Amino acid sequence: MPDITTKIDDYIKNMPSLPTSVAKVLEICNNPQTSPADLNHVISLDPVLVGRVLKLINSAYYGLGQQVTNLVRAIIMLGINTVKNLALSSAVLGNLSSSRASSVLNMEGFWRHSLCVGVAAKILAKKRGVDSKQIEEYFTAGLLHDIGKIPLNGVLSKEYMITVSSSDHDRISLVRAEDRMLGINHCNSGAMIVKAWKLEGAVGDAIVYHHSHTDYDGAHRETLYSVILANRFASMMEIGFAGDRYPEKPGPSIWEALSLTPEIFEEIEHEVNREIEKAQVFLKLQ
Repeated sequence: MPDITTKIDDYIKNMPSLPTSVAKVLEICNNPQTSPADLNHVISLDPVLVGRVLKLINSAYYGLGQQVTNLVRAIIMLGINTVKNLALSSAVLGNLSSSRASSVLNMEGFWRHSLCVGVAAKILAKKRGVDSKQIEEYFTAGLLHDIGKIPLNGVLSKEYMITVSSSDHDRISLVRAEDRMLGINHCNSGAMIVKAWKLEGAVGDAIVYHHSHTDYDGAHRETLYSVILANRFASMMEIGFAGDRYPEKPGPSIWEALSLTPEIFEEIEHEVNREIEKAQVFLKLQ
């Protein structure tokens, strides 16, 4: 449906874009030679971003036990990749979490679902012994995985309401209902955001492929699969709500690839609930 695609593209162009400083952070962090001083230089040019990153670093979410006021020290303590993902998460949520222009998605429920998926993906990664320097990427990928629903909700509010109702009535996944009713789904519109904001790597891949993992042949399979399982966890535990009451079950290949079994959900439930409360700080960045 080219007409819808054009409208969504226009909507994305008018969404609060990533600050230039965050785009630069993402760019320099793709260089393996980047140093804490390089990252500090870029972030320091944006006082709002500095404030957001330091607020997160000093929150209960990280529980460092000491006040950190020096950005370089924070980068050294947490690692370049973690601070990169903090900058990205804080910029996106700082711009979008206060959005109330919604007749279909309850944004409080939407972001709580997203927060749960991020936290659960991160905890699953920890359980699997993923390098601590990479773990924050799992959180960010989970946190932003459903961001493609925002343009659909904004551009097609009436049609999207019918689509969500159709998903409920027919007991099918929301992504299937979107394809059937709209000819475009939230992963498609998410891909348009990924392209516009240049969200390359694991985060962008999770946004685009979390409902079509069999089409994925990229380098971030473990992150993608963790987000898929975390999304299932959030739905089963009914933590937040992003419009999908009948999500599709992850296939055996996903569990096998991560060497996990469904019993892991019971094991992590208490920890996820505890960490979600700490991570609420991400929703207070605007």
